[in-house]
Amino acid sequence: MAVKTILQFGDNILKRSSRRVEKIDEELLALAKDLKDTLHNSTGIGLAAPQIGVLKKVIFIDLKNQTEPILLINPKIIKKIGKEDSIEGCLSYPGYEGIVVRPKKVIVSGKSSEWEDVEYTAEGLLAKAFCHEIDHLNGILYTDKAKKLYKIQEEE
Repeated sequence: MAVKTILQFGDNILKRSSRRVEKIDEELLALAKDLKDTLHNSTGIGLAAPQIGVLKKVIFIDLKNQTEPILLINPKIIKKIGKEDSIEGCLSYPGYEGIVVRPKKVIVSGKSSEWEDVEYTAEGLLAKAFCHEIDHLNGILYTDKAKKLYKIQEEE
């Protein structure tokens, strides 16, 4: 499909809640491809549909060589285990990072691109990515949860 523009911090769409997806159709398959193409054209590891202006509960995560890419429809965190500080950034807020408290481990459920029920048990970076992207679906940015925000200093 296409590489889409990633909405930036301050855009009101990023603060809105997304709608549940009720079925797989051509529009949803196109959205999945757009999320994949847009993420792969960036430096990020995850992207939520609202970040490209679509208020639907769909996320795409690709930790590159660490796991297979994950497209998840109507994702929901069903269990959180532990807590730890995490350094996070966001494609919608380039040039900044923040310290956010996230679960060490999560169990996430949702639908696959074949409309099958799926469940993931994730820890580390994948757990953080699930939490970050699912927050986007609820109009929550990492900046809303950050204990501290700072501008990334460019290498000289």
